[in-house]
Amino acid sequence: MSRKRTMGLKKKLVLSAVTGSLVVGGVVATVATGNAAAPDVVCKGSTVTLSGEAGPPAASSGTFPVGTKLKVTNLDNGQATTVTVNGPSGSCVLLNNAAFDKVREPGKNLIRRARIERVAGGGGSAGGGGGAGGAGAPSQAAGVQVPPATGEVVCPGSTVTLSGEAGAPAASSGTFPVGTKLKVTNLDNGQATTVTVNGPSGSCVLLNNAAFDKVREPGKNLIRRARVERVG
Repeated sequence: MSRKRTMGLKKKLVLSAVTGSLVVGGVVATVATGNAAAPDVVCKGSTVTLSGEAGPPAASSGTFPVGTKLKVTNLDNGQATTVTVNGPSGSCVLLNNAAFDKVREPGKNLIRRARIERVAGGGGSAGGGGGAGGAGAPSQAAGVQVPPATGEVVCPGSTVTLSGEAGAPAASSGTFPVGTKLKVTNLDNGQATTVTVNGPSGSCVLLNNAAFDKVREPGKNLIRRARVERVG
């Protein structure tokens, strides 16, 4: 190849440091520049469970306001779903039945290894969130007799759901360490159970199946009006 032809070819190779595009003979090919925005991974270490609620795929959250779009990936099977927050809960993200079915493993009601990404919205904090600094504890249902609290009321406003895990009554928590004793009262039916935290989760308190059965209402996998007390 002659020197003149070589120089002519070099002039057709243009690398744009701004756009990350390589122009070769009039054809534009996009190349990686290393400046792509990283995903906004949130609530690291959180587990994800289901609310037991019907309707099209959606989520509730104690961290992000209504309208926030969150992408939830189950790292154990690679399945992912993107949902919009439509109300408050005591978790970073709590999926309804339709959304959870998109990412669940057969027979499991808990995703222990999840990646949660905020893909739109969420600039403010969630109203009535489920943290220890959230709104006051919900009032009890009319006609239901609930004894007064005997321990320290914690995580006011938190919802309580179940992990789908077997074993003797127990709980996991993202707020309290292993060994903490928590009393959970369902204010809608007056039922209560005291459990010991045996591991981490993304909620103030996440009950296993045996513990949840002590306080649940028939057909419901979520306690929206709960009182959580630290008793030991």
